[in-house]
Amino acid sequence: MTEEKAHVFAFDEEKVMKQLGKEKLLSLFEKMLFIRIFEARAENAYLQGKIGGFFHSYAGQEAIQTASVAVFGLNNWYTTTYRCHALAILLGEDPKGLMAEFFGKESGNVKGRGGSMHLFSDRMLGGLAIVGGHIPIATGAAFSLKYQQKKGEFSICFLGEGAVAQGSFYESLNLASLWNLPCVYVVENNKWGMGTNVEKAIAPLPIGEKFGLLYNMKSLTLDGMDLLACIAGFVEAKNEMQKNERPILIEAVTERFRGHSISDPGLYRTKEELKRIQKKDPIEQMKQRLLSCQFLNQEELQAMEEKIKKEVKDAEVFADQSPFPNPVTLEEGVFAEKRGLCDTER
Repeated sequence: MTEEKAHVFAFDEEKVMKQLGKEKLLSLFEKMLFIRIFEARAENAYLQGKIGGFFHSYAGQEAIQTASVAVFGLNNWYTTTYRCHALAILLGEDPKGLMAEFFGKESGNVKGRGGSMHLFSDRMLGGLAIVGGHIPIATGAAFSLKYQQKKGEFSICFLGEGAVAQGSFYESLNLASLWNLPCVYVVENNKWGMGTNVEKAIAPLPIGEKFGLLYNMKSLTLDGMDLLACIAGFVEAKNEMQKNERPILIEAVTERFRGHSISDPGLYRTKEELKRIQKKDPIEQMKQRLLSCQFLNQEELQAMEEKIKKEVKDAEVFADQSPFPNPVTLEEGVFAEKRGLCDTER
C-alpha cells in the first residue's frame, strides 16, 4: 500500500519568525539543543552499563513537543509514551533528577523506580510503556477539565503512529468527539513502529486526515521536523479549540534518527536513507535560520553549547554519586488492594 499525499499545513515562515521574535526563537532553539545533548550523554552512559532497561531517544523529533509546550503552555495535562525524556525537560523537571532516574538512583524523578521510560511531573501524567494504553488516560484528563469547567485548559496526548492500530485509540477519539472534550491528540509519525514501516502497519493513510474525517474532528498534518511549522500548526489548533470547544487530531510527520531504542541497530533503514533524513534535522534547520538572520553567531552558539554540556555533565556526575534506593523501601509508593476471602469462597 502506498501512502496518499497528505495536505501539509502551510504557514508563513517570515511571519512566524517575526511573531516569535529573537529572544523566544533563541529560547526554543536552546531547549531543542538541550534535549539532544542531554540524550546523547545519557545514551553514552547507557552504553557504559550505567543505565539499565530500555532507552528511547527522541533525536529527530525535538521540534514537535518543543512547539507544543511553547504554544499551549505549562498549565495543561500532558501524557506521552515511553519516549518521554524531552517532554519532562520541557515541563521543567530538574535534569539532575531525570539523569538520576535513568541511573535508577534514589534522587531520581520517581526515586529510581521508573528508569528512562516512566518519568512524571506535576502536569505530566507519565511516560507510559503500554502502546496505546495512555490514550484513554489523556481522554479522561480532558473529561475532567470539561467536567470542572476549566476553560482554556487542555489535555495534550502524544502517541506514536504504531498506537493508531490499537482499539484504545478508536474508543478514545470516539468519546472525545461525542462529548466535545478538550483533547489534542498528537500522532508523532516517525514512520517506524519498532521496525515496521507505517505503510505496512496502518491501513487508512494519511493518518491525520483519514481519522479526523472518521471521527468528525478537525485534523492538521504538520512537518514535524520544522519547529516553525509545528509552532504555526499548534497555534492554529489552539485557536480552533478555543473557538469550537472540540478535540483536534494532529499528525506530525517526522523520522527518528536512532533505532526504536538504543539497543535497536535499525537495520530496516539503509545508511543512505538515514543520511537523507538527517539533512532535515530540526535543530540544524533552526540553527541555520538563526545564523542567517543574525539572531545568533558562531561564538554565541559555541557558548550556548558549552553551557548546556556543562549542565548535562553536572547532571551525570550527580546521578553517578547518588545512592541507590534502599531495598527496604521498595514497596513504598506502590498500591495493591488486599482482599480477603469470604466464608463461601474458602
